[in-house]
Amino acid sequence: METGSTSQEAQARLARRPRPSPPALPCAVQLQVAAVSAGIDVINRRRGGTVSVNRCLYSVADRLLRVRADPRPDSSSGVRSADFTVDASRGLWARVFSPAASSSPAPPLPLPLVVYFHGGGFALFSAAQCYFDRLCRRLCRSVGAVVVSVEYRLAPEHPYPAAYDDATDTLRYIDANGGVPGLDDGVAVDLSSCFLAGESAGGNIIHHVANRWSAATSNTVRLAGLLSVQPYFGGEERTESELRLDGVAPIVNLRRSDFWWKAFLPAGASRDHPAAHVTDENAELAEAFPPSLVVVGGFDLLQDWQRRYADVLRRKGKQVQVVEFPEGIHAFYLFPQLAASAQVIEDMKAFVESNRAASSWAQESSGR
Repeated sequence: METGSTSQEAQARLARRPRPSPPALPCAVQLQVAAVSAGIDVINRRRGGTVSVNRCLYSVADRLLRVRADPRPDSSSGVRSADFTVDASRGLWARVFSPAASSSPAPPLPLPLVVYFHGGGFALFSAAQCYFDRLCRRLCRSVGAVVVSVEYRLAPEHPYPAAYDDATDTLRYIDANGGVPGLDDGVAVDLSSCFLAGESAGGNIIHHVANRWSAATSNTVRLAGLLSVQPYFGGEERTESELRLDGVAPIVNLRRSDFWWKAFLPAGASRDHPAAHVTDENAELAEAFPPSLVVVGGFDLLQDWQRRYADVLRRKGKQVQVVEFPEGIHAFYLFPQLAASAQVIEDMKAFVESNRAASSWAQESSGR
């Protein structure tokens, strides 16, 4: 970790450089980003040494952004959705997205399973909100998968390790159920080809849950890969990209990031806690830890942490593919107006196809 004097020297060097210009975004995206950023700042509250989220105000925004599951295939993608409960006592549920059932009398070919976790600094957003509902429909249609989007509990009311526990228990529920609830009879899912996907905090969640799950040996659900889009990692050190892009890059800045870590991590923990700070020393990865696709955006101030994370996986002997989008802001792939959003979906599709369980993929390919 950098010492205080070294960090000050880095800041001084960066201060002498010209500040980068904000990324050029379409007007509609600029307005949405500005609205989200302003809303976050109103909802996040600091009082002395404690942090909280104004859930009254949050609930207003949540109601405006929520969409219902729809069992009818939508006209644009042919994707249907349904909600199922994992554990009502803690409000743990998920939304499943699937293609319309085939009318063919032949048995349906099994589709890979993508279990998705939304971002929001562990403290904000929902699987039912329009941005994530729309994204999961795109994943279902474009990747050709059944997608399960998990509604995990939020910090600071439910700090570490609640999100990890909810994610693991959702996998256990699917495993014990022998499949995914809410699917038509004509839709089959391949539990041996399960991919965990998430952006930002969701990318952090899938790393830690994959390590838990891969250490077990008796699960029917087999993790075939991780789709980690701009995963949220950090530390006490201020990296070059954090210092260079703070106040320039939209959505995530240092003030908001520090708030979210304080909301999620155990009381008194620093950002060097292993949940946030994945290093060679604390990343004891299971032998069966799956291959990873790591997506990095050039206008995301977290990018240095994301590259370091990929380097840790490589040094631990794990397969990792890094895809860089130089103009990508944090959460860029949630905005279909951005060309890079379509490209990252294509990258995810290619990764899923190349990492599916060999037997099921061969069976499906031979049936074409």
